[in-house]
Amino acid sequence: MLAVLVIGAGQAGLSAAGQLLRKRLRPNEDFVILDANDGPGGAWRHRWDALTFDAAHGIHDLPGMPLDPPDPAEPASRVVARYYGSYERELGLPIVRPVRVESVEHHTAPTENDGKAGHFTVTGADGRTWRARTVINATGTWDSPYIPYYPGIAEFNGRQLHTRGYSSAADFAGQRVLVVGGGTSALQFLLQLDQAGARTVWTTRRAPDWADRFFDASWGVDVEASVSARTTMGLPPLSVVAATGLPVTEQYLAGLTSGVLISRGPLRRITPTGAVLDGPGPDGGAVPSQGHVADALLAPGGAAAGGLDRVPALTGRACTAVSTEDPLTTWETEVDTILWATGFRASMDHLSPLHVRERGGGVMMLPDGVSVVKRPGLFLVGYGASASTIGATRAGRRAAVQAAAASHPPQSGHL
Repeated sequence: MLAVLVIGAGQAGLSAAGQLLRKRLRPNEDFVILDANDGPGGAWRHRWDALTFDAAHGIHDLPGMPLDPPDPAEPASRVVARYYGSYERELGLPIVRPVRVESVEHHTAPTENDGKAGHFTVTGADGRTWRARTVINATGTWDSPYIPYYPGIAEFNGRQLHTRGYSSAADFAGQRVLVVGGGTSALQFLLQLDQAGARTVWTTRRAPDWADRFFDASWGVDVEASVSARTTMGLPPLSVVAATGLPVTEQYLAGLTSGVLISRGPLRRITPTGAVLDGPGPDGGAVPSQGHVADALLAPGGAAAGGLDRVPALTGRACTAVSTEDPLTTWETEVDTILWATGFRASMDHLSPLHVRERGGGVMMLPDGVSVVKRPGLFLVGYGASASTIGATRAGRRAAVQAAAASHPPQSGHL
């Protein structure tokens, strides 16, 4: 039986594995890592080529192996896959791939009745099984894309895709594209699509959450604290933007100035040929508030002054109200494609047999941010406050220390 089994070989999983080695656990004998991908890189290996290293947000160093500065114009997917692969080889990590984990179950020893001892059985989609005293789950979110429901979504005649299915802005040249979502992925898509010759419409549920603070180290600590406050209560983690806001970088400021990064209001419903938005209209004149930070930047004399004057006009028509949530101010614009930049949820369906979720869908965590209250011996990394790469590194180390202590592996003969 293994002392520790790690599920996932992304930033969090590799950080945990590196720490297990430092705790003198033996590869293949005391621990293994199962990875669903057919090569290194975690979720990064699936990112679109247009996401270059300089545009990626926060690729943090793995423990003990700094990332040599790459070509900033190289796709981040290639940089990270190469970097993670080097880490795996250098440390001799026992990674088994491709293995998509289908279920994790816990079995209590016959002489115990408190449910805290025993072992875990991890089953892959191919039928293979592993037994371990502790499990570190580092499966991230990439396999759980989230698309919210809107009336008419099933009747749309054009193309719909999620961030997960995006590959290149060139695929949408000459098209009218509705980008749904208020995060940094939406901003990147809008800028790339505009440059590629698409006509874009940006819709957000509320005014974009532009941040008015510098993203320094103390900011990161504050964000982790706010997210941890939710997970210790068993509440689902908020989106990254809900915790951080949107950074006003030079690139995004230029997008505000050009009018590309102007939200046209909330999406109300979808028609077979377009979308119904709640806003002043399609002419590009009046637009909803962009949030207090952006409104100040767009005001006369502001750094992005003129952006509201440059919002492109669209083909559209006023709509008749169909419900109290579909007011008279709504208007419809025709679009060819809907791009759902609406985020992801934690990929934890395989943990369902453990019944660790609370009623609201979250998992109650101990203050250490990695230990699951309802299932001692199970550790979540890359969840909640550790969803960022720097957070995943810290969480991986903490989980490995806790798992090594909880599993009590044999001490003789270790490296």
